[in-house]
Amino acid sequence: MRGLPAAARGYIGCAAPAAALCAAPAVGLGPGAPWSSALALAILYGLCEQLRRCRAGRAPYAPDSGAPGGFPTGWAGPVLLAGVFLLPPPLAALAAVPGALLAPAEPRFAAARRLWHAAELALACWAAAQVFRSLGHQPLSAPQFPVVLLPAVAAAATFCVVLAALDGGVLAAAERHPVRTAWRGLLTRSLAPHLVHGLAGLMMAVLWCSSYGPPAALLVLLPMYLSCWAFDRYHRERAAHRATIRALVQAVDIKDRYTRGHSERVGRASVMIARELGLAEDRMEALRFAGILHDVGKLGVPTRLLRKDGPLTPQERRVIELHPEYGHEIVRGIGFLEEARAAILHHHERLDGSGYPYGLRGHQIPEVARVVAVADAFDAMTSTRSYRRARPVPVAVAELRKCAGAQFDPRMVRALVASLDRYGWHPDLVTAAPEPGAGRSEREDVPPRDAGGGEPVPVPPVPLPERAGRDGVR
Repeated sequence: MRGLPAAARGYIGCAAPAAALCAAPAVGLGPGAPWSSALALAILYGLCEQLRRCRAGRAPYAPDSGAPGGFPTGWAGPVLLAGVFLLPPPLAALAAVPGALLAPAEPRFAAARRLWHAAELALACWAAAQVFRSLGHQPLSAPQFPVVLLPAVAAAATFCVVLAALDGGVLAAAERHPVRTAWRGLLTRSLAPHLVHGLAGLMMAVLWCSSYGPPAALLVLLPMYLSCWAFDRYHRERAAHRATIRALVQAVDIKDRYTRGHSERVGRASVMIARELGLAEDRMEALRFAGILHDVGKLGVPTRLLRKDGPLTPQERRVIELHPEYGHEIVRGIGFLEEARAAILHHHERLDGSGYPYGLRGHQIPEVARVVAVADAFDAMTSTRSYRRARPVPVAVAELRKCAGAQFDPRMVRALVASLDRYGWHPDLVTAAPEPGAGRSEREDVPPRDAGGGEPVPVPPVPLPERAGRDGVR
C-alpha cells in the first residue's frame, strides 16, 4: 500500500478489519453449518472472477487512476447474492473473500485493490444477508419462491447501497474527489443491475435447494455470461470508435498545432447544446463526434496555407473553404459517423445562405450542423490565440445572440446560453500556442464584428484587410 494517500490507507485499514469482524462468527457455527455450500460458492465465485469478461458493473472509479478499486462484479454477481440467500451472514461474507483476493487487478496498488475488493464485498454480502434474515427468512433450505421474492429484492438493494456507500468513500479517500460529489450517481447507476443480479441469485438459490441440486443452479450463469459477453463486445466496439476519433484528431493537431484542444472543446459544447435540447443519448454521442471532427478536413488543406502569415488571397481562401468537403470524404466510409458527416460538411453554412460549401438556408442546414456551428464559434471566441486574448464568456454570448437569425440558429444559441447558465464553461483543455513562424490558422468560426469593435469578419466577400489577419476565415 506504499504510495497510496494516507486517507486511502486509513479507509482500507478500517474496512478490512470490519469485514473480518463480520466473517469471524463463522468460526463458532460448528459442523452443522452449510460449510460445503459456502466452499462450493467460494470456488465458483473465484472461477467466475478468473473468467470475467464483462465491463458491466464496473466500479465507478477508473481502474487506472491509482485508486485501489476498479473491479467489475460482472456476471459473477448472482453467485454472491445466491450466497446471501443460502448462507448465514458470516459465511456469506466469507464466501466472497477468496475469489476477490485472487481476482486479476491493475498492476498499480494491486495488493491494495484486492484487499479493498474483498473487504467491500464481504461487508455488502454480510449486510444483505442480515436484511434477508431480518425480514423473517432463514437461509433457504427448500424452494420458497415466490414468497421469498420481496425479501430477496430488499437484500439485493442493500447489497447495492453498501457497495455504493463504500465506493463513494474510496473515491473521496483514494482519488480525492470532493466529498459533496463523491457519491453522486453511484446508487442510481448501479441499482438496476444489482436488482437483476439479485433475481438471478435467487433463482440460483432456489435451484440449488431443489431436487436438481447445485448443477442446475449453474444454468443460471449461462445467460448472465452471454449477456455480459455481448456488453463486452459493445464496449470494445465503442473503444475502437474512440480510438478512431482520437487518431483523426491527433492527425489534425499534428498538421495544425495552432488550435490544439479546440476540437475537444467544440465536442463538449455540442453535447451541452444537445442535452439542453433534450436530444436522445445516441444523438448526443453523434454530436460529440461531429464537434470533435468538424475540422478533420484540414488534413486535405496544404500545410503552407494553414500556417501562412498574413492575409490569404482569394484563391487561397477558396482552397481553405474546401475543408468541409474534404472532411466529409475522409469519414465517408466510417459507419458510426453517419450523422456526424452532415455536421462536418455543413457546419460553415449560414441561415441567411451566405455560408459554404453549398449556401444552404435556414432549415435546409442539418440540425447537427447548426449545433456544431454555434459550438465552434463559441470556443473560437473564448480561446486565447497568439495574436489576441480570449473574450470573456458574456462577450462571446452577446456576439452569438447578435448573429442569431443571420448566421446561427437562434434555438441553438438559446440552448448553449441556458446550458452555460446551468453548468458554466470550464475549458480545461488548453490550446497550445503555435511555434514561432507557424502562422495563424484558418480555423475560427467568429461572428461578424460590430462597426467599431476591430474584431475579424467571417467569410467576407472581399479579401480581409491586413489588420484583421486571417482569423475571420472559417
